[in-house]
Amino acid sequence: MKAMYSKSGLLAEAFEKNVDGRQTGLYTLTNKRGCEVTVTNYGAKIVSLMVPDKSGQLTDVVLGHPSIDDYLTSQEPYFGAVCGRVGNRIAKGQFTLEGVTYQLAVNNGPNHLHGGLKGFNALVWEVKSISDSSIELFYLSPDGEEGYPGNLQVTIIYNLTEDNALDIIYKAETDKTTILNLTNHSYFNLSGQGDPSIGDHLLMLNAETYLPTDETAIPYGDPQPVKDTPMDFTEPFSIGERINDDFEQLHFGNGYDHTFVLDKPSPEDYAYAGICESPKTGIKMEIYTTEPGLQLYTGNWMTGNFAGKQGKHYPCRSAVCFETQHYPDSINKPDYPTTLLHPGEEFESRTTYKFTV
Repeated sequence: MKAMYSKSGLLAEAFEKNVDGRQTGLYTLTNKRGCEVTVTNYGAKIVSLMVPDKSGQLTDVVLGHPSIDDYLTSQEPYFGAVCGRVGNRIAKGQFTLEGVTYQLAVNNGPNHLHGGLKGFNALVWEVKSISDSSIELFYLSPDGEEGYPGNLQVTIIYNLTEDNALDIIYKAETDKTTILNLTNHSYFNLSGQGDPSIGDHLLMLNAETYLPTDETAIPYGDPQPVKDTPMDFTEPFSIGERINDDFEQLHFGNGYDHTFVLDKPSPEDYAYAGICESPKTGIKMEIYTTEPGLQLYTGNWMTGNFAGKQGKHYPCRSAVCFETQHYPDSINKPDYPTTLLHPGEEFESRTTYKFTV
């Protein structure tokens, strides 16, 4: 159902446009407890996410824009988006598959990032079905799009559950061996979008190792222990407590921008990944995923020089991203969990962000 105004103050009409010959819109999901998620089919983006704080007041905990025109020209093109075909980075945009070497766009320093010049974040998805609390989006990525092989059929399902969780299910099939690493790139601020900092957020991650990178954010290879480093969130720390420490990895990323290797019985198990909490609102977000890794990104390159929803500005480190995914550059690192998808296989992945106080 399309609403006129959402609880987060969004006007549905502001998201209606013909983009690349396809119609965009804003779609509203609600549950019986009054929570609300809005989604646009442009980039399969989560636009707003309203959950109750400790006093019962609904709070929008994701950053975003108030109109489709703002999304089309955004300095933050991944706000709330599904990134693909391959989220995160591929070194030099190169990989070899079944004897064929592929060269993808280089759009992040010397590397390929988030699917290329026009990844899944910048495409209009087909709305396959919608109910009060669920939406299913579909995209057919043709063979050769952004340089990737194979006709890839991708389905994204967003479910808003009755226990105030946003459940994301990803499915994909291909007719030719390809690579795939899908993630959602929501920018969270549990004190409410527009709050100037996530430095006070308490974070705990179920990860005893992480992937150190070179200065271009490509992992060297082997995971390293977080113990005795600012990367250690095995116990609760505030995000800002050590973010400016004199530690090479933090210098490279201007803060946290690293994949944490999740501790699970096996890499594809659906399991607890971590919890984040705002001391201001009391909102807690638990993360569960089938993915082997979680990219922690603390909005280190945000500038604050444009107005988002409700006219709020988003300065550096005013959001934190928890991108559940396979590891960066996996196709060039045989020891990493595979990102290969073969014909006849169905890729399926699930990530849940559950909100409590």
